[in-house]
Amino acid sequence: MKKDIILAGVGGQGILSIATVIGEAALSSGLHIKQAEVHGMSQRGGDVQSNLRLSSEAISSDLIPTGGVDLIISLEPMEALRYLGSLSKDGWIVTSSIPYINIDNYPDTEELSSHLKALPHVITLDVEELARQAQAPAQASNMVLLGAAANVLGIDYDKMRAAVTKVFSRKGEEVVSKNLAALDAGHEYGLKHI
Repeated sequence: MKKDIILAGVGGQGILSIATVIGEAALSSGLHIKQAEVHGMSQRGGDVQSNLRLSSEAISSDLIPTGGVDLIISLEPMEALRYLGSLSKDGWIVTSSIPYINIDNYPDTEELSSHLKALPHVITLDVEELARQAQAPAQASNMVLLGAAANVLGIDYDKMRAAVTKVFSRKGEEVVSKNLAALDAGHEYGLKHI
């Protein structure tokens, strides 16, 4: 098993929490993992990107070769398209459909949507609405996205749920249950749209 992943979004959306949960699930599955440090602005609103590599074999580098990305997980649609040139021909994009408009010259949202819809392997979802439907707070939107991505990640879903429980356990049982509900909502959505 080998997965090269780009995590993308803007500061404050929970990219690092996604990376932590995937890392925990990968380690509990006996996989090797390498993560490049987050690039971009770490404060709220700045673009953030991270390379995450998973493999059943040893991994030499934490950077992914151009054209070698298997999966882009993005909490922002423009950020998903920013890394399109890195995606392999069979790679997947799992992205929020809701733009985070924080710049004056943000691209037309209809145009972004049509670019994404034209791609062969993409799941777009309204992570905030799915979080609401799961009775989870907006802060759990990142777990909705991760749940949808779990369908193409290649890690047993029970391991993903256990990782969410472990990562959020220090915040209390209610936070764990809300994040699990968000993860499950995204997973269900992803299964229907893969």
